[in-house]
Amino acid sequence: MPLILFNKPFQVMCQFSPHPGRETLADYLQIPGIYPAGRLDADSEGLLLLTDNGRLQHDISHPDHKQTKTYLVQVEGVPDAPGLARLRGRLDLGDFVTRPCEVKQVEAPDWMWPRNPPIRERAASPTSWLTIILAEGKNRQVRRMTAAVGLPTLRLVRIAIGPFSLQSHPLWPGDWREVSPAELAK
Repeated sequence: MPLILFNKPFQVMCQFSPHPGRETLADYLQIPGIYPAGRLDADSEGLLLLTDNGRLQHDISHPDHKQTKTYLVQVEGVPDAPGLARLRGRLDLGDFVTRPCEVKQVEAPDWMWPRNPPIRERAASPTSWLTIILAEGKNRQVRRMTAAVGLPTLRLVRIAIGPFSLQSHPLWPGDWREVSPAELAK
């Protein structure tokens, strides 16, 4: 089994070992010998790739291979041009400086599933959606980036890793599918 696409639900731990009080990947995938190629924290949702092939896992997750990762991010507030420019450039987060990335403000996605539980809503605080495309992926990087420019992240959904996308391969949270050898060869 070369590669699995999985839509990780909100609050699911990105591990197979048991966790007290939270669901894990083992609650959704009963396939022996697979492991994640990369991670998503419990507060993040979306595309996760899993494999039983160590070489493939390395090719997907190692920064030297620069597999881009695309995130849909709902933030509190409305970004301005200088804030978007800061997100796109090198942003000093204290313990590291981000690489330049692609950032666009977008409309709320009409294909997105509702989050359970829903994000908090405040009548006095508008929200906006961004797409952020990174060629790196440090711990909680997107959340730290948006916070650094005054736009706290409310919802973070990874929608693509390299050529694999939840838009072109729709999966509901908790669903998965195997990538065919022909797809993988592309």
